[in-house]
Amino acid sequence: MLRFNTYYFALAILLFAIEVLIALFAHDNFVRPYLGDVLVVILIYCFIKSFLNLPVFALAVGVLFFAFAIEFLQYVKIVNVLGLEKSELWRIVLGTSFAWLDMLAYVVGIRVVLMVEKYIWQKELV
Repeated sequence: MLRFNTYYFALAILLFAIEVLIALFAHDNFVRPYLGDVLVVILIYCFIKSFLNLPVFALAVGVLFFAFAIEFLQYVKIVNVLGLEKSELWRIVLGTSFAWLDMLAYVVGIRVVLMVEKYIWQKELV
């Protein structure tokens, strides 16, 4: 179950770099709010897949539920509840605003993962 996969790790690093560039330079109404959310679930999936040999579908669903949980925490204003509203790091990591479209973006990102794993890399999903 535990093993290091350099391919997934390299993808995670590439996606992280893209996310940083989006955060620093994209100040629009599509790339930053939606494409960034699509990519972040793919990033999390690739990072976990770098270290754990888990079934594709189970990991994808787990990542999706994790993203939904973070979005729910934004809904309940967890940053404020924990008194972290002055911490830029925690505001970025946890986020500060709930949006239903973010949840749709997470679903799209996981759908991309499942399609790539099945149709491009020819992996079994279960």
